[in-house]
Amino acid sequence: MKKLCAFTISFLLLKFSLILCSLTEPLCFWRIKNNIDNDGDLRSDCGFVLLAIDWPIEEDFYNHVLNFRIPTRRYEGVLVMLFATDEINKNPYLLPNISLIFSCIVGLCEDTFGLLDKIYSPQNSNFNFINYNCGIWASCDIELIGPSWMTSLKLAVTSGTLKIFFGPFNPNLSDHDQFPHVYQVATKDTCLSHGMVSLMLYFRWTWVGLVISDDDQGIQFLSNLREEMQRYGICLAFVNMIPENMQIYMTKAKIYDKQIMTSSAKVVIIYGEMNSTLEVSFRRWTYLGAQRIWITTSQWDVITNKKDFSLDFFHGTVTFEHHHSEIAKFRNFMQTMNTSMYPVDISQCMLQWNYFNCSISKRINSKMDHITFNNPVEWLALHKFDMVLREEGYNLYNAVYAAAHTYHELILQQVESQKMTEPKGVFTDCQQAASMLKTRVFTNPVGDLVNMNHRENQCAEYDIFNIWNFPQGLGLKVKIGSYFPCSPQSQQLHISEDLEWATGGSSPQVPTSMCSVPCNPGFRKTLQEQTADCCFDCAQCPENEVSNETDMEQCVRCPDNKYANLQQTHCFQRAVSFLAYEDPLGMALGCMALSFSVLTVLILVTFMKHKNTPIVKANNCILSLILLISLIFCFLCSLLFIGHPNQATCILQQTTFGVFFTVAVSTVLAKTITVVMAFRLTTPGRRMRGMLAAGASNLVIPICTLIQLVLCGTWLVTSPPFIDRDIQSEHGKTIIICNKGSVVAFHLDLGYLGSLALGSFTLAFLARNLPDRFNETKFLTFSMLVFCSVWITFLPVYHSTRGKVMVVVEVFSILASSAGLLGCIFVPKCYVILVRPDSNFRQKYKDKLHY
Repeated sequence: MKKLCAFTISFLLLKFSLILCSLTEPLCFWRIKNNIDNDGDLRSDCGFVLLAIDWPIEEDFYNHVLNFRIPTRRYEGVLVMLFATDEINKNPYLLPNISLIFSCIVGLCEDTFGLLDKIYSPQNSNFNFINYNCGIWASCDIELIGPSWMTSLKLAVTSGTLKIFFGPFNPNLSDHDQFPHVYQVATKDTCLSHGMVSLMLYFRWTWVGLVISDDDQGIQFLSNLREEMQRYGICLAFVNMIPENMQIYMTKAKIYDKQIMTSSAKVVIIYGEMNSTLEVSFRRWTYLGAQRIWITTSQWDVITNKKDFSLDFFHGTVTFEHHHSEIAKFRNFMQTMNTSMYPVDISQCMLQWNYFNCSISKRINSKMDHITFNNPVEWLALHKFDMVLREEGYNLYNAVYAAAHTYHELILQQVESQKMTEPKGVFTDCQQAASMLKTRVFTNPVGDLVNMNHRENQCAEYDIFNIWNFPQGLGLKVKIGSYFPCSPQSQQLHISEDLEWATGGSSPQVPTSMCSVPCNPGFRKTLQEQTADCCFDCAQCPENEVSNETDMEQCVRCPDNKYANLQQTHCFQRAVSFLAYEDPLGMALGCMALSFSVLTVLILVTFMKHKNTPIVKANNCILSLILLISLIFCFLCSLLFIGHPNQATCILQQTTFGVFFTVAVSTVLAKTITVVMAFRLTTPGRRMRGMLAAGASNLVIPICTLIQLVLCGTWLVTSPPFIDRDIQSEHGKTIIICNKGSVVAFHLDLGYLGSLALGSFTLAFLARNLPDRFNETKFLTFSMLVFCSVWITFLPVYHSTRGKVMVVVEVFSILASSAGLLGCIFVPKCYVILVRPDSNFRQKYKDKLHY
C-alpha cells in the first residue's frame, strides 16, 4: 500500500512538472529514449558534408534524398542541420544566391543519404563537372564530425577535406602537425576543474571519487583537479583510470566495480570520452545500483532505463555545460515545420509510448479522441530529446555557421579576384580555405561570439544541470546553477534557490560525502596517521582556546582580557576581580583585622594604666608595650591585602608584614632571654649582672629587625613585587593580585621569621618550669607553638590555592598568628588585672631579683 501511494504521488508530481514545463520557459525539459535503442549500446557518431551550390533547392529537396528512417541517436543532429541550413538559405546577407545543403556520412567515402551522387550526377545539367572519387576529390568541402573524437579520428586522418569537430574540445585535435585540416568549434574547458571544486565546496563534498580515461587528456584533468582540490582541502577517495583497450578493461572491471560500490564517497567525478570503456563502466555501475552523484561534462548527458527509482533529487548526474543562449527559432522551427518536406519515419516511436503501464490506444480512446497530431515532429521532439539544444547540438549549429562564413568569404574573394573558372561554390584551394576557416570570428544569430582560434584564453561560463532518471528511460533535466569564472571569487558559483518543486518538499536533501564527521565549533581536527587529510578525528580545544567554525585545524587562543565560554566557541570579556571590601570574605577579614587592632589597643591602654602593678612590672613592661604596638601594626598590615592592588600596596604588603612580624617575634625572643637570664643565672658574676641591669636582652629587637630590613631591601632591589593578573583561577574572571616577584625572597623571609620563632619556642620551653608567681614562659611557649603551627600549615595551603583564595589564606594566617600571640601572652594577664585584682600583689617574701 505504501509503494502504491508513493508511486501515485510520484506520478502526480511528474505530471505537474510536465504541465509546468509546457507553460513556462524551458528551465527543465523531458526526454524519453526509444526502447529499440539498447541502453547498453555505445553512441554512434555522425558526420556531415556541407556543400554550397549556386542554384536554389526545392522545398521538397530532402524528400527525395532522405528516403529512409533516421536512427534515433542521429535525429537531433539531422534536425539541427535542417534548421541551420534552412536559416542560412533564408538569410539574404550570408551566402546570397547560394544554397547550403548537407549530406550525412558515417565513414570515409560512404554517403549514407546518397546525396552526393544525386547532386554530382551527369544527369544534373546545372553542374558542369566534378571528379568525385574516393580520396581524389578536387573540391575543398567542409565536413562536420563528432561528437566523439575517438571515432571521428578515422575521418580526421584519412580524408584530406577540411573538418570541423563539433564535439567537446579536445587538445589532441589541436595538433595541426598530426591533424592539419581539423578545427574545433567547442569552447576550451579552461576552468572546468575549478568549477567542479567550487560546486563541491558549496555542498561541502570533501570526499569524492574520480574516474577518468587512461589517456593524456584524463591525466591532465587529474593534475588540474588535484591541484584545485589541495588548495581547498578536498580529498580524492580513489582514482580509477579506465584503460581504453576493452580486453584490458575486462580483466580489471570487477576491481573498478568493487571500488565504486564499497567506497564511502557519495560523489564521483567522471571525465572522459563517451563511446569508450569509460561509458561501459558507467552503465555497469548504474545497473549495479550504485547510488552516487555523478559530476561530469555535457557529453555525459545520458539517461538510463532502470526499473526502480526514488524521489531523491541529488541521486543523478550533475553536468557542466558551456553556457549558450537559447535558439528560440529552433523551437519554432520544430513546431511549424512541414513534415511533408522532411519525411521522417516516427511512427515506431509514437507507438511505443507505454512508459507508465498504459497504452497510447487507451489514452486516445478515452481522453485524447479530440487530439490530432498535425505536427508529429513536435510531439516526438517533446518526448524524444531536448527541446533546448544540448551543447553538442549547439556546437553543430555553430559549426554550420562557421562553414557558411568561410564559404561566404571564399566566394567574395573569388568575385574580387575574378576567378570564376570554377563553378560558384566550388573551392579547389584548400590552403586558402583552411586559412579562412581557422581565423573565423563571428557572432551567431543568437548573439554569442564564436571564435575558431582556440589559442586565446577564453573565460567560458558554465551552466550546471541535474539529470533525474525515472523508470523506462524518462529523464528530467533541471538547471540548478551557473558558474562564472571571471567574476569575483565570492560570486563565481550561483546555485538556484527555487528547487523545491523538483523534490516535492520544502528543500532538497543534499547528501553528504565526507570521510569523517565534521568537527563542530569548539573542537579541532587531529589528523589520522597514514590517511588523507580529509580523514581526521575531533579533539576538544585546549583551555581558553576557541574554534567558532566547523573543521578548524587549530584553535585560537583568547586574549588575556577575554575568556572562552564553556562550549569554547566564543571569547568573552573577562570581569575584573580582586579581594575587595565589598566581598563577604573581604569584609569579614577587614572587620577581624580592625577588631583585633582595637582589642590590642585596649590591652595596651590597660597595661599602661596598670604599669605599676606587680604582674606588669614582673614581665618587663617596656617589652610588653613594644610587643603590643607591633601586634597592632601586624593586624593593620593585613588590610593592605584587601582592596584593589596597586604598585605601592604590593610593595608595602611584604615589607610591613616582614618588619612588624620580626619586631613582634624578636620581642618575644627578648622576653624569653630575659626570663632565662634572670632565673638560670643563680650566681651571676658582676659582668652578667651588669648586662642584665643594662637591658642587654633588649638589643635583640633592633638587631633582628635590622637583619629583616636588609633582607627586604635586597628583595625590593633585585625582584620587587608587582601587580599581576590571574586568568586561570576563576572561569571568566581576571583576578588582580600582587605577585611576590621573587619566590625565593618570600620564602627566605618566612624562613627567617620561622627561625626566630623556633628560637623563642626553644628557650621558652626550657624555662617553662622556672619558679615565680608571674613567670610568663609557659605563655610564651604556647604562643610560639601557635605561631609556628599557623605558618607551617600556611605553606602547603598557600601553594595549593590560586587567585583570591591565596590572598585570603595569607591574610588569615597573619590574623591567626597575631591573634595567637595576643591571646596566649596578654589575655591571661588582662584576666588577672581586670578580673582577679586580688591576685595581683607580691608574695610575703620578696624576690631577690627585680626587673
